[in-house]
Amino acid sequence: MRPYADTNFLVRLYLDLPGTDDAVDLVRGEVGGFEAGLPVGWLHRVELMNALLLYVFLSRQGRGPRVTREMADAAHASFRADLKSNSFLRASDVGVSELETGFEQLALRHTASHGFRTYDLLHVAGALLSNCDEFWSFDTKARKLAELEGLSVSRISW
Repeated sequence: MRPYADTNFLVRLYLDLPGTDDAVDLVRGEVGGFEAGLPVGWLHRVELMNALLLYVFLSRQGRGPRVTREMADAAHASFRADLKSNSFLRASDVGVSELETGFEQLALRHTASHGFRTYDLLHVAGALLSNCDEFWSFDTKARKLAELEGLSVSRISW
């Protein structure tokens, strides 16, 4: 099995959010079956950092779970350490130009018919370019696109 996890999945590994237990269980249950670890590209790195800080903002607004700046900083440091150690994450070698080409192909095939967002297209393109065969996400639209492209989707639901 070669899984790909989108950013909303990865965030749940580092913050206690709805779906965190499902994400952790899936990673723990499958970690021995990874052929090379979850690929993490530039999109994951920039989105994860921003998502953590967005949770801080939303928490201060009284929307969403309580997340402090210190919690976000600790989560980001943990993510970076996991990526550096290659424990279950691995740096992806997919380049931005490859990702853009894959994105364009998916957009042309599917967006007019199904209304996919940039997020959906970029992550599914990343999964395909990383030669993954399974897609882990809590996002219904991204999972639908992954299925349309022949990837099996995670057994999680949110």
